[in-house]
Amino acid sequence: MSLRELPQAAALQRPQNFHYDTPSDALARWAELPLAANADDANTITIYEQIGADWWTGEGVTAKRIGAALRSIGNNPVTVNINSPGGDMFEGIAIYNLLAAHPAAITVNVFGLAASAASIIAMAGDTINMGVGSFLMIHNCWSWVSGNKNDLRAAADQFDAFDTALADIYHARTGLKKAAIADLMDAETWLGASDAIDKGFADAMIDEPQPAAKASIGADRAILARRQAEAALAKSGYTRADRQQLIAALAPQRDASAPSPATRDAGDITTALAGLLTTIKS
Repeated sequence: MSLRELPQAAALQRPQNFHYDTPSDALARWAELPLAANADDANTITIYEQIGADWWTGEGVTAKRIGAALRSIGNNPVTVNINSPGGDMFEGIAIYNLLAAHPAAITVNVFGLAASAASIIAMAGDTINMGVGSFLMIHNCWSWVSGNKNDLRAAADQFDAFDTALADIYHARTGLKKAAIADLMDAETWLGASDAIDKGFADAMIDEPQPAAKASIGADRAILARRQAEAALAKSGYTRADRQQLIAALAPQRDASAPSPATRDAGDITTALAGLLTTIKS
């Protein structure tokens, strides 16, 4: 029950042969952004990864994780900081519904990028702030489907329903006519802060915080190298599953007792990813 009384999004059934992915251009922009530090405030949720389960970070940004955070926060106001290229539409809608149902005020801050599924999550904010240099990107449902010609025809009809569900959320938040929103989605529209505010996708512009110093520079480099390698692979046509397999093959053996997956042998994985990136570009 958001203070704006935003509607719950329609419960969509995930098709059996549906494989989500993150748009390659959104991945490429996000991969070049500096890493942001997680907030110390107990009532702040940070969404700084792709939406959906992620082998690299452990669980990834999922409805399960956000639901647990909201239960911990209780009936208190929540701040959601977003810098994400998107990902799993179904997880994005589920997270939107969780935030829209929260009984206290939701403040969303877009720092860098809220693209694709992440832009849907942003719409749950009672107040949506955009960093001065940030972007919000909306588009039609993006994924790939395996199967025969009948499967593909059925998928196109399903995608129409998915796009309608997404447009309903943007319409409820912005007040724009659905036809206008459909045009923006068809065009894969990138909205800077001022444009997002003018069109009702955001309320105010704020300064972006400076990236905080990290305890492990090696870990930062490993994460950035992984993002850049994945973005280059995506632009070359590799599916999400293929990208993960290639990057996983370069990673050192995981130690389940280690406190953070990103810090294990960061130098080795960074070198391997840098080599892969050089190979892709050449």
